[in-house]
Amino acid sequence: MKTSLLAAALALFGLSQAQNSTFQNPIISGFNPDPSCIFVPELNNTFFCATSSFLAFPGLPIHASRDLIHWKHVSNAFSRADQLPGMAFLPKATSGIYAPTLRFHQGTFYLLCTLVNQQLPRTNDSRWDNFVLTATDPYSSDSWSDPVHFSFPGFDPSPFWDDDGKTYVSGAHTAAYYPGIMHAPLDLVTGEIGDIIMPWNGTGGRSPEAPHIWKRDGYYYLLLAEGGTRENHMVTMARSRNLTGPYEPAPENPLLTSANNTSSYFQAVGHADLFQDAKGQWWSVALAVRAGGSYGQDPGAYFGNLPMGRETVLTPVTWNEGEFPVFTPVTGDMSGWPLPPEAIPEQGEGQLSDADDAVTFSPGSKLPIHFVHWRLPKSRNYAVSPPGHWNTLALKSSVLNLTAFDADFALGRGQTFVGRRMAHSLFRFRVDVDWSKSLTKEEMEVGISAIQDQAQHFDLGIVMLKTNGSEDVRPHLRLRGISETPYRAIEKRPNEIFELPDEWSGKKISLQIEAINSTHFAFSAGLAEPGGSSDMRVFGYCKGTELVPYYSGVVLGVYATSNGKHGEQAFETYISNWRYTGIKQLRSQENVDVADQTTA
Repeated sequence: MKTSLLAAALALFGLSQAQNSTFQNPIISGFNPDPSCIFVPELNNTFFCATSSFLAFPGLPIHASRDLIHWKHVSNAFSRADQLPGMAFLPKATSGIYAPTLRFHQGTFYLLCTLVNQQLPRTNDSRWDNFVLTATDPYSSDSWSDPVHFSFPGFDPSPFWDDDGKTYVSGAHTAAYYPGIMHAPLDLVTGEIGDIIMPWNGTGGRSPEAPHIWKRDGYYYLLLAEGGTRENHMVTMARSRNLTGPYEPAPENPLLTSANNTSSYFQAVGHADLFQDAKGQWWSVALAVRAGGSYGQDPGAYFGNLPMGRETVLTPVTWNEGEFPVFTPVTGDMSGWPLPPEAIPEQGEGQLSDADDAVTFSPGSKLPIHFVHWRLPKSRNYAVSPPGHWNTLALKSSVLNLTAFDADFALGRGQTFVGRRMAHSLFRFRVDVDWSKSLTKEEMEVGISAIQDQAQHFDLGIVMLKTNGSEDVRPHLRLRGISETPYRAIEKRPNEIFELPDEWSGKKISLQIEAINSTHFAFSAGLAEPGGSSDMRVFGYCKGTELVPYYSGVVLGVYATSNGKHGEQAFETYISNWRYTGIKQLRSQENVDVADQTTA
């Protein structure tokens, strides 16, 4: 009897373990594109992922997971301005840090990446600044090295160690004048690079890029992204008996895509990486956008409703011996291989990728590592809990506002801004502002913003303006936005001005942005009171379609500016009670329909 009961218990345990194979996408939400992930058994069977950060600083966020479900932001590989000082001067929203590849080899983490200057012609090889960062402790931002630069006329570099110990790099040649994949020997210590060859140009899709190589069963397998990073994005593969080729394409290409599938809520699936878990099961990460039927339709993807931008998704892969891998299509609710036991890494500097914020800026603390600036910040413009203003973030104003000049014309001065990624479909972001003794002159302004880039952002600010033709300035609330891209005509955007209610004068004010449904953000203000703001008043809205990403995603944050007047550091103001609350993730069109009906 005891034996039978034990057998039954073991069977139930085995069944429960086998059933623990469901998870939800995205696994790392919000502005986290171009994922590269690895499994490191030497560090307690932990998975690590790196994603692109473009013009956000700190950049190159590193996430760690023990169970493939809970992903903790443990470090930033780019955390010191002197690692890449040139980013302060990069023009255009599509410049910055592109597509890292993360690998672990003989006790060292290697991160290969490209700093791209979109202002330079594609035929100018200095457009691409390729580099290597290394670390032995991925849980510490300080552990990541200064870059070793190497000359490579393209982007998306990925390392490969062959059986003979030699190291190679693969990357994408610029598609402007000869699209294809490059391959060359590389010394990761010195940056010395050998002769470049082009072993495969893909299956014919535009922009072949994001190459990764694996060797198994006597073949070199070369994984690519093709089709561009929007509605025609796809994952393809080829293999060869020799590293240099010729390469034979997989007969089932593309192996993973959502192209021509308007019923899928997850669109633009591509730019994949592959890794195994402790049981030898294969998994893939890729980027995707949650846009559903709004994506890729006339007049095109740049008009879709996808403010969160490109996110990291996970899918199980079957890779049998001697065959090409088979990818499971990406959806919001997934099932596949049995997952590792649930666990969260204890190490690391940050929080879970989808965690809420309740930041009090306590004395002695630093800004959380998931907070970001737009390009490189002027550190003197930020102070946590300065004397006399405990539990606040002090902001010294920039003369430039969030639209301002592009970086090359701004001479690297930048904007006073700090924010965090939008990580939920529905959210609420709120801060308290102590402004009354700070704002004294015309156009001095402190506020909150939902920003995609300098040409796409909506702001609600407390600003000093003249009233009714008078020379005297008084405090007002101003909601204004900009939403301009080369892909659509300029439309009139809000520039609404409201005189501050008398009862609010001289008092702390709460400012709030809330995603009230899948398509609209509401901008609100109210008196800041202990335990939360009361009687929040909505002053206006913006649409998700007015914040369409090129490569990144919406960041929510605070700014302080004198709007072109009075010079740098014209005033200092104080932010407190920073709160971000994730309300809901929408993972299917059915989720969207229900959420929008509820808030209609």
